[in-house]
Amino acid sequence: MNRKTLVLPAVVGLLTPVLAACGGSDSGGKSGDAIVVGTTDRFTASSDAPAPFDPAYTYDSGWNVLRQVVQTLMVQPRGGGDPEPEAAEDCHFTDKGNERYACKLRKGLQFSNGDPLTAADVKFSIDRAIAINDDSGVAGLLSTVDTVETQGDNEVIFHLKTADATFPFKLSTPVAGILNSKQYEKKKLREGFQVDGSGPYTMQAEVKNNEVTKITFTKNPHYKGLLTPKNDKAVMESFSDAAAMSTALDKGDIDVMARTLTPDQINELQNNTTGNVNLVEMPGLGIRYLGFKTDAPTVKNKAVRQAMAQLIDRDELVSKVYGSQAQSLYSLVPATITGHSNSFFNKYGNPSVDQARTLLAQANITTPVKMTLHYTTDHYGAATAKEFEVLKKQLNDSGLFDVSIEGTAWDKFRPAELKGQYDVFGMGWFPDFPDADNFLSPFFGKDNFLNLPYANSEIRNTLIPQSQREADRLTASKSIADIQDKIAEDVPILPLWQGKQYIAARDDVMGSEYAMSTSSDLQLWELSRGVSG
Repeated sequence: MNRKTLVLPAVVGLLTPVLAACGGSDSGGKSGDAIVVGTTDRFTASSDAPAPFDPAYTYDSGWNVLRQVVQTLMVQPRGGGDPEPEAAEDCHFTDKGNERYACKLRKGLQFSNGDPLTAADVKFSIDRAIAINDDSGVAGLLSTVDTVETQGDNEVIFHLKTADATFPFKLSTPVAGILNSKQYEKKKLREGFQVDGSGPYTMQAEVKNNEVTKITFTKNPHYKGLLTPKNDKAVMESFSDAAAMSTALDKGDIDVMARTLTPDQINELQNNTTGNVNLVEMPGLGIRYLGFKTDAPTVKNKAVRQAMAQLIDRDELVSKVYGSQAQSLYSLVPATITGHSNSFFNKYGNPSVDQARTLLAQANITTPVKMTLHYTTDHYGAATAKEFEVLKKQLNDSGLFDVSIEGTAWDKFRPAELKGQYDVFGMGWFPDFPDADNFLSPFFGKDNFLNLPYANSEIRNTLIPQSQREADRLTASKSIADIQDKIAEDVPILPLWQGKQYIAARDDVMGSEYAMSTSSDLQLWELSRGVSG
């Protein structure tokens, strides 16, 4: 098949998905009529992370499960844009100050077990997430909620502490998922791997050694909402690495290969334009960065963090590890988002050993500065290890640092990071919604999801509230730019790169170009079986 381009309605500032026909075998998926999707995301339960699929807890790849099962009042439409009513039939601010938000529910909503879904369930779910306030930081998305009021069975009113023009987006995230109070306790997480809701699917997990191996999603006959599931059943299968996932695609054991393909796999698929597997390139807002425990002795002096910002060569890093699949990033806010500013480039310019040496000397820092960079081995793809090798070499070649690197599996890495056990660590961020606020507030607001000790009162108490007040996001750009400039000065976080996202799908699978949102969440309801071309 020849290379082909699919033209979709444009999304401001984002790329149009491109499909390239690639090599593969002729067999289809081997799970009957179900669409089988492979992923390298791993879902484990442990004493540190006992509730991987509870909306009040999970704040990472677990959202790929919750979005299929748990319904929200609002939903982000395919391709991006402002959120639209989902479990609600209408939602809007009722005041000029963006502090009172009212939603009217669709009629006849039911949970998957047939129980009626009412405004009381919405209130229960939001109040529950706020009350549990888990260390994962996901409740921070609801930090502007003061009280939740119900009027009858079908109307919910949110009274906000401060103006929050981004609140409709937040109601589209899984932490605002609507739960049945008969199945979830008000102040306790639901441990294990079962999820119940009113979304387009029900789910059943297969578990081995406290780790999910496969999840079967079955169309929910009680679902009423904006989405239109295009299949009756979908399966998510978890693989130990991208190579095993690719082998399964070649053998026809799976139909779709999602997060996360390696750069080498993407290059191979791009260069092979014959066969019956399509590589889909989609708009992506995922970013990677280094985080700092700013009260740790090794990096407490901001001159150390500034020197690292001055030394790291993003262009070389991207070129050696990711090639055309990523681009250098000089702010936490991606280049395609309204309000983006190249604050780190404006502050530090091109990499310079001499300028980094001057920064350290002026602060009386003894060199070489010894430290360990920590990264997760199994959460962001196999290329992460190579990325940290490049970072290590760049810093050590300057003679100003003595860096070692250490990789840890995600189920141990994330709890250790939250407990402050790492002075310097690598993380990724897939946004909850496509707005600059979501690349700033979760990091620098109260109860930030990284549990960073860094706290800038002007950012937290003035600039973030100012930006959230503005319904016109262009008007909010001044406050957003000021936040980015202060982060470049203090370097509590060091942005590295912004990536594209890819899915590989067999030719008889339809809808793969919509199967992942711009926030990198799977949308299994978009997939269907078609005719191989």
